[in-house]
Amino acid sequence: MESTAHKILFFDIGGVLLTNGWGHDSRKLAAKKFGLNYDEVNTLHNYIFNIFEIGNITLDQYLDTVIFNHTREFTREDFKEFMYSCSKELPGLLQWLKDWKKSCGFRIISINNEGRELNDYRIKKFKLHDCFDAFVSSCDVKMRKPDPGIFQLALGIAQAHPSQCYYFDDRIFQVETAISMGIHAFHHTSYEDTKATLEKIKAAI
Repeated sequence: MESTAHKILFFDIGGVLLTNGWGHDSRKLAAKKFGLNYDEVNTLHNYIFNIFEIGNITLDQYLDTVIFNHTREFTREDFKEFMYSCSKELPGLLQWLKDWKKSCGFRIISINNEGRELNDYRIKKFKLHDCFDAFVSSCDVKMRKPDPGIFQLALGIAQAHPSQCYYFDDRIFQVETAISMGIHAFHHTSYEDTKATLEKIKAAI
């Protein structure tokens, strides 16, 4: 039987610890701020964003297709600065998790979909190394959730059996993928609920 002594926590980042890196709310704000046609931007975004998230194109190449396919009255750097500014820490959980990790003895690994430039910015800006022991990011591993392969890769990096692992995500279909692989997975709906779940996991050791 597989040992369950060592526990591994897998966490999504956007929608759990931070706002989404470049979600539809941010794109709507960008359309308003920069005078863009949102429907056009969104159509082009949906066409190419998955390729950006698996690291096959750069942020500049993404912007060439989605934004700078027309002459604009604003600069590329102004638009990038706005994109980065859309990343914000969600109240409560990240700082609590950083402190809690010091006493829980668990390894914590991210499983997240993010383009490389946004991913690098968010890790540095919010000091995510203080929380995570490793990052399984779509831009680096050339897979994105809900591909079961990214979860299998995370298990390999952790050198852990699914029964040893717990996963938190704000999107229920991602949770269901993890559950189908034997991982204990939870739908993140609030800081309070996830905190309570983590305390129960810790107490059960």
